Amino acid sequence: MSSRILPKFELLMPKTLAEAVELLGTYGEKATVMAGGTDLLVLMKDGVQSDYVLSLSGIKELAYLEFDDAAGLRIGAMATMADVVASDLVKEKYPALWTSAQINGTAQTRNAATVVGNILRASPAGDCCCAALAIGGSVLLQSPDGPREVDLDQFWLDYRKTARKPDELAVELKLPAPEPGMVSSFAALTRTASDISKINAAACLFMEGNVCQKARLTMGAVAPTTLRLKKCEELLAGKPLSDELLDQLATMAANEVSPISDVRSTAEYRSQISGPLLKRVIIDASALS
Repeated sequence: MSSRILPKFELLMPKTLAEAVELLGTYGEKATVMAGGTDLLVLMKDGVQSDYVLSLSGIKELAYLEFDDAAGLRIGAMATMADVVASDLVKEKYPALWTSAQINGTAQTRNAATVVGNILRASPAGDCCCAALAIGGSVLLQSPDGPREVDLDQFWLDYRKTARKPDELAVELKLPAPEPGMVSSFAALTRTASDISKINAAACLFMEGNVCQKARLTMGAVAPTTLRLKKCEELLAGKPLSDELLDQLATMAANEVSPISDVRSTAEYRSQISGPLLKRVIIDASALS
């Protein structure tokens, strides 16, 4: 039962990345990491308990958004959704990620919620999860033993379960530099404005004229984790876009997803809308090429 009263816990307030990593090495599974807190505080009011809450709010060095033409985009653990939305560079080079942040929650929550926090929550409905997986990339983790980088394709293991170890801190999300002809798009359907997505989809296409040389296609809230539609990717690769091909993809998408019914939608609706939503993001992305 939800309560306005948080359970008792000890708040840890490190001031540096090194101090935060040391604390995680000490407390491990007893500690829960908090960035913006927009998800964690709600979960704690619903009964989730932790002996220690390690807040990253005092670590200013993690609030970065950096781009390099060769290395790509680096989003620090304390960079907010609002920071992404305010970036013209992200809007131009990674439109799927920009859109996923721009529609996420309300202006108030975007000022606190972080992109890396959305990735770490591992919700299959996570908007940034869907967009980031379509673009490709990795999560940089730091433990007392040193850094470790995990590809997004291997990062989400199950419903709300990631490859992060208890003594590891997620430092940043890394997205590759755009290749020639790379375009992307994201879309989501919700019950009401600012609600959590009942289904979302993203496409990252590598176009040469009207021909899609390769693609990464993703969908959320249709499986225990954000899903790559690999059969659809294979069908699209090396072919010119056409109405007939997109109709084939729409049919195939419905066969790749395995949604459930919950408070936001039914499995039947998600299955039926998956194909049209996939077509929408592909058309939107290709229009940018």
